[in-house]
Amino acid sequence: MAVAIIMAASCSKDKNITPTPPGGGEKPPVNPPVTTVSYLDLAKQTHNFVTGNFLTSSFSYRANTTTHSNNCFEWYNASQIYADAALVAAGDASALPYMNNTFKFMENFWDKADLRGGYFASVNLNGTGAAGDKYVDDNALTGMVYLEAYDITTGTDKQAYLDKAKACADWLINSDLWDTTYGGGFWWNTSKPNKPSQSNGLAMQLFARLYTITGQTDYRDWATKVNTWLRNNMFDSSTGLYIWMVDGTGAGTKHTEKFTYDNAIMIEADILYGKAINDDTYLAKAQAIGNAMNTVLWNSAWKGYIFNTDPSQTRVNPAWCGWGTQGMIRLYEQDKNAKWLTFAQNNIDALNKASRNKDTHGYYFFSGFAGNDRSPEVEGVDQAWMQRIQAMMSKYK
Repeated sequence: MAVAIIMAASCSKDKNITPTPPGGGEKPPVNPPVTTVSYLDLAKQTHNFVTGNFLTSSFSYRANTTTHSNNCFEWYNASQIYADAALVAAGDASALPYMNNTFKFMENFWDKADLRGGYFASVNLNGTGAAGDKYVDDNALTGMVYLEAYDITTGTDKQAYLDKAKACADWLINSDLWDTTYGGGFWWNTSKPNKPSQSNGLAMQLFARLYTITGQTDYRDWATKVNTWLRNNMFDSSTGLYIWMVDGTGAGTKHTEKFTYDNAIMIEADILYGKAINDDTYLAKAQAIGNAMNTVLWNSAWKGYIFNTDPSQTRVNPAWCGWGTQGMIRLYEQDKNAKWLTFAQNNIDALNKASRNKDTHGYYFFSGFAGNDRSPEVEGVDQAWMQRIQAMMSKYK
């Protein structure tokens, strides 16, 4: 059970997840009436659902409302900070104390027995019991979360967020999870089962952003190292997208499924790396990934991003599919091409139709695009990502 909980706690996805049988929520009409949507209002509704159902007195967030209601997962909590930072950036300052208080709670995940530190994947709701593996993707994403909080805070809070983002990056560098197996790359976690694109893409984001902020050349050099490995080993030139992961013995087995989540991460990684090294060609690379996503990973009938390219996968998930919206918004912020916002907005609308309970304003873990086959789990991380992308969209739509 402990192993199952820790694995579920990581921000990496598993295409073989089998949600429990359908449950919860009314299936939406096939052709709902057209209404005017306020994405800021939607973000606030999601935030209210989270604080009413997931928030604890410790300012932690329970993992879900069903099977893991007494567990607290690191990347779920970090994602809620990310969501609250987006609300603050959209003009809702009431989210700021939630963000700062959960940041304080995050210290409970930090490994204080190891001088290198690093975040464990899970603790109890009161912050006790941190143990198990540490994940590259969790720590890299958390560093990026803190840098967004750094952008919108001042004084000692601002410095604290920057210092902890640097601590996350320094743990990556000193974790011994980069080695020469498969020609380089970060392992997913301290058990070293595989090397995924998303873990490395998030690390690349963090190193590039920290170099831009601090000017410390170690961060630039690590961003370059990760970028080179990803380009040489994980980029599929036939589709213009990044593959899932490499594992196994010898040269390694490449799993060539393409995920929305992975490629949205790589859009942002290329944008940030290009800014860090002052190379405009990386914006063109990011735009090319965006165009490939909108060809290969887009369901034109439902106007939303698919989970992955495995033809047996017909379900969608708010966090992993929702990440596509963030990628498109990041592209729009760079080139002001409205087509990216159209994809970003349509994807939110598709997820609202597929996954949102119109009465509670909560989101189900998995469902079909039509709102069919909704799994009963209501995961905290899915609420966080929907709050985040709705708040991000509210600045433009």
